[in-house]
Formats: sequence, structure tokens, C-alpha cells
Amino acid sequence: MFNISKEFAPPFRLIAPFFVAGVIFYLLSMAALLFYSPDFHFSELRVAGWIHLFLLGYVMTIIFGAMAQLVPVVLETGHFSVDWYYVIFPLLLFGTIGLIVGFWLDPIVLSFGGVLVLAAMIIFAVDVFLTIKKTKLSTIVVKAVKVSNIFLLLGIVSGFLLALTLSGFLSVDIGEILKAHVFAVVGGYVLLTIYGISLVLLPMFGLAHGFDEKPVHIAFKLMIWAVGLVFAGSFVGADFLSQIGYLLAILSVAFYFYQIYLIYKTRVRKELDIWYKSILFGYGSFALAVVLGFIYILSGATLDSVLHASFWFLFVFFAFLINGHLYKIVPFLVWFHRFSPLVGKQKVPMLHEMYPKRQAEFEFWFSAAGALLVGIGLLSVNQELFKAGASFLFAGAIFLATSVKWMLNFRSE
Repeated sequence: MFNISKEFAPPFRLIAPFFVAGVIFYLLSMAALLFYSPDFHFSELRVAGWIHLFLLGYVMTIIFGAMAQLVPVVLETGHFSVDWYYVIFPLLLFGTIGLIVGFWLDPIVLSFGGVLVLAAMIIFAVDVFLTIKKTKLSTIVVKAVKVSNIFLLLGIVSGFLLALTLSGFLSVDIGEILKAHVFAVVGGYVLLTIYGISLVLLPMFGLAHGFDEKPVHIAFKLMIWAVGLVFAGSFVGADFLSQIGYLLAILSVAFYFYQIYLIYKTRVRKELDIWYKSILFGYGSFALAVVLGFIYILSGATLDSVLHASFWFLFVFFAFLINGHLYKIVPFLVWFHRFSPLVGKQKVPMLHEMYPKRQAEFEFWFSAAGALLVGIGLLSVNQELFKAGASFLFAGAIFLATSVKWMLNFRSE
């Protein structure tokens, strides 16, 4: 499945902690959602705490773990120093905890958590850049890895400025720098990483080939301009630059959706498994997030409930994209490290046997119902629907956690 040799593959004991910690953070974020209400404001520190619990603790931690395995696949060479991930993990883990404690309990802790996260991401980015120097490849995937990590550094530096300001050590315009921080991390790192890795994982798992890659090239360039304009506009106080950036970002996503459609149209595998259903629901949520975001822009930034729902469905996209791929990636990693040496010597399990199908179904349906209920609750500012949705999501997170534990502990009979 993955075009990678044992020589380049990082040890399983290095990768597994990222997935375990990420899933635990996801479980905690869904549990914490029960203590929020739909009439919040993004300027609230407790809201920033939940966002960092979800995006940094869950999304970024799992992306870092996945990239530890995928960077050698994409670049067709080994890491510059794979052992650095043994340092990255504790720095990211305790830095995330520090930031959450700072947002929820005492802002003075923010700067200390921020230092640890900054160090983790600098080490991660340096390893990526030095690894890229070892390859002669110049594909869109390689470019996405390179550019996304530049935006990651810009995003974490701007976030560190915010942490120092909230801790009382510095004074910057929080509202403007926050826009730069969010766009650099979410648009510049997360989305550009998804753009690139989609060309590896979606065709691989869906058995798609022979599709045109021009749309994603256009989407890639548009998102670079979008993030650059928003970032620059935020620092110089030029709102018109940010507005242009928002529109370019929407246009970029439109081209990316067309790319996904081309991959979907040329796929060979038609099985409606848990990965496929998660991908469909995730991209449907992404489309809804874009539509709601466009409505918010046209409203003149007056419909807060629409903005809240737009961000929510973007987060839902991240969750279903990641969780769906966990049911593919974790079994493969377990198989690759635990069973591949036994090929030809004894019977080894098939990948589709290495995830708990019933638990995965429960995770999907509870999470899907919860995501929709929370979204409707945010749009209608309805407390009961919001809480009901959070309860379903928490149940789905429990099924996800038990599924990942089952997959990591899988042993053949």
C-alpha cells in the first residue's frame, strides 16, 4: 500500500503515541463541549481553550504522527533525523496542556505552554526542510509539504505573540494578530497539508488513477495568496487585503472540491466502508462550512451564529477526515511493523480484518448525528440541540478511542 521500505520507516513506538494522545485529546474535547453553550464569542478565553484542545491537541498531534510516516512516502527518502520526533512529542504534549490550562485557568501559563509548542513545531519544520533537501522530487505534494511548514512557523510565531500578550508580557492588537494566526495555521498549514496529502491517500485508498491534477495546482496557488494577503493585511491593518484573501480562499476551496470530484469519478474501489462514509460526510461538512462562510461575508459580518456554524462544520470536516483515515492508517502501521516480517512464513491478517467494524459504525453514526445537531444548535442558538449533539459526539468519541485501542493491540490468532 505505502511505497516505503523498512529502511525509511520510523519505528512503530515513535508513531503510536501521537495517535493515542490525539485520540485522547479528541475525547476530551468532545467531553468539554458539554460545558459550552451556542451563544459564545470567539474572544472568550475558554472558547480559545477548546479550540486549541481540538485543533492543537487532536488535529495537529495526529497530523504530526501521520507525517512522521508519510514524509518518507512523499519524499521517497528517510527523515533527516527521525529521532527528533522523540523530542517533538513531549514538547507538543506538554505545550498543548500548558496552553489549555492557560486559557481555562490562568493566562500566565500561556507563554510557557507557547514556548514548548513553538519549540516542537520549529524542530518538526526543520526536520521536514532538511529532509526535503535530500530529495530531487518536485511534485505538488512536495511543494505542499514545504509551503505548509513555512506557514506553520508563521502561524506559531503569531500565536506566540498572542500568548505573550495574554500573559501580560507584550502588547499587540489581539484581534488582528488572531486573524493572521488562524489563517496561517488553518489555511496555510492544515488545508495546504490536506491538499497535498489528498493526492496520496485518496487515490491510494479509493484506487483512483488517471485523473487531471490541474485543479489542485490552482487551488494550491490561490490558498498561498489568500493566506499571504490575510496575514499581511492583519499585520499592517489593511482590511481590504484580508477581504481579498477571504474570497481567494473560497475560490481555492472550490477548485480543491473539483479535484476531489475528479478523484472520486475515477476511483475503482466502490465499497461503502467506514473510510468512504467518513470521507463523504467530511467533505459534505466542508462544503457546508464554505457556503455558510460565504453567507457570513455577504451579510457584512453581522450573523454571528452563521460564522459559528461555519467554523463548526470546518472542524467537523477535520474530524471525519482524520477519524476515517485512522481506520486505514492504524491497521496498516500495525500490519507493516508487526506482521510484514511474517509474510511467506505464516498466515497474516488482511487489513480489512484489523479494525472493529461494529464499533466503527457506532462511532460514525453517533458522531454524524452529533455534528449535525450541534451545527443546527449553533445556527438556531438552541441550547437543547447543542447539548444533545455534544452528547452524541462524546459517545462517538468513546467508540473511536476503543476502536483505536483495539487496532493498536491487534494480534492474529
